[in-house]
Amino acid sequence: MQIDGIDLASQAFWERPLADRSAAFDRLRLDDPYRYYDLPAEITEQFPQKGFHALCRHADVAEASRRPEDFCSGQGGTTALNLPNEEMTRYFGSMISMDDPRHKRLRSIVSSGFTPRRVKELDEAVDRVAAEVVDDLLTTGPCDFVTEAAARLPLRIICEMMGIPEEHWQMVFDQSNTILGAQDDEYRDENLDLGSQLFLAAFQLTEMMNGLIAERVELPTDDLTSALVHAEVDGERLTHDEIASFFILLVVAGNETTRNSISWALHLLTEHEDQRARWWDDFDGVANTAVEEIVRWASPVISMRRTATRDGVRLGEREFAEGDKVLLYYWAANRDPEVFDDPDGFDVRRTPNDHYGFGAPGPHFCLGAHLARRQITAMWQQLRDRVPEIHATDAPDRLSSGFINGVKHLPCAW
Repeated sequence: MQIDGIDLASQAFWERPLADRSAAFDRLRLDDPYRYYDLPAEITEQFPQKGFHALCRHADVAEASRRPEDFCSGQGGTTALNLPNEEMTRYFGSMISMDDPRHKRLRSIVSSGFTPRRVKELDEAVDRVAAEVVDDLLTTGPCDFVTEAAARLPLRIICEMMGIPEEHWQMVFDQSNTILGAQDDEYRDENLDLGSQLFLAAFQLTEMMNGLIAERVELPTDDLTSALVHAEVDGERLTHDEIASFFILLVVAGNETTRNSISWALHLLTEHEDQRARWWDDFDGVANTAVEEIVRWASPVISMRRTATRDGVRLGEREFAEGDKVLLYYWAANRDPEVFDDPDGFDVRRTPNDHYGFGAPGPHFCLGAHLARRQITAMWQQLRDRVPEIHATDAPDRLSSGFINGVKHLPCAW
C-alpha cells in the first residue's frame, strides 16, 4: 500500500476492508508513524481548525497516554474535531474530555458510587440478564445477533444500573446509535446536518436524565443515579449536568463498545473453529485470555485524541507545537508487530496480551473495564452452554466510522 493513498481523515478510508486498514497502519508504522492529516474542507470551511497527527505505534500511544501534562484531554478527548459551541460541550464534555484536577474529582465521585455491594449486585444482574437474552434468542431462532443478543445485554445493564424506566430503553438505544453512527447512511438524518443530529440525540438523552435526576433528588432509590446525585467526596458533589454527561459517556463507551466486542466475537469464533474448540473445551480456564483477545482484535474504540500543551513537546522522534492534535490509534497499537506475534491472527490463549482495547495506561484508562469483561464472559458462557453451535451466516455489516469499530448487523444461526 502506498502511503500517499492512506487518508485517515477520509470517511471512505474507514469503509475499506479491514485487511486494507491493517496494511495501511503497517505502512504508517514503518514510514511515517506521526503522519499529519488535514481535516476535510467541508468541516474546516465552517469551523477553521488544525488537522491531526496519527500515532500508530504501541509505544507512542502508551507514552502520550501516560503524559497528560504534555498531551491533554481537556481540549477534546475523543475525535479530532473541536466541539463547535458551549452547548455541545455541555452534552459531550464528560470526564473523558477533562484533565486533572477536575477529571480526578469527577472520577473519584463516580467511583464512590460503585460500592462493593453495588458491584456484587451488578455481577448478579449481568448473569441474570445474559440468561434472559439467551432465553429470548432460543425462542426467536436465527436472527440478527447484534440487535437480538449483543446489544441487549449492555443496554439493559446500563439502564437498570442507572434506574432508567423500561419505556425509555429503545430511545436510549436509538440515540446512542445516532451519536456514534451519525456519518453512517443507516443512522444519518438527511434533514439535519451532522452537528444538529448529534445535538438532538444528546438533548433527548439529557432531558430524560434531568427528569430522572429531579426525581432522585426528592426520592432517592437504590440505583446509581441516586448514588451519584447524593455522592460526596471532600465536600463536593456532581452537578446535574455532570451526571447527565456521564450517562451519555456510559451509553457511548459502555453500551456500544461492549456490544461490539460481543458481536465481533461471534464473527471470530465462526471464522476460527479451532479457537472456538479450544475455548469450549475449557471455558473457565480460557475465558480470561479469550476475552482479552476478543477486545484486542475488535479494538471497539479505534482512537482517542490528545492535544500538545506547549511548544517543544517530544514524543519518540517527533517534536510537537502547542495545540497540535494527536490521535491515539488503539486499533493500530493493538496490531503492532513489535508487541504482538501474528497481530492480525486470533488466539484465545494469547499471553502476554498488552492490548489497549480499554485505553492505554494513564488517568483515562476505562473505568468500566471490569464490567465490560464481565458482560462479555457472561454472554459467551450462556451461549457456549446453551447454543454451542451458534455461528455467523454472513460477514459483519460494519459501521462507517473512524471512531468506533462497530458492527451494525450480523445474521446468526445454529
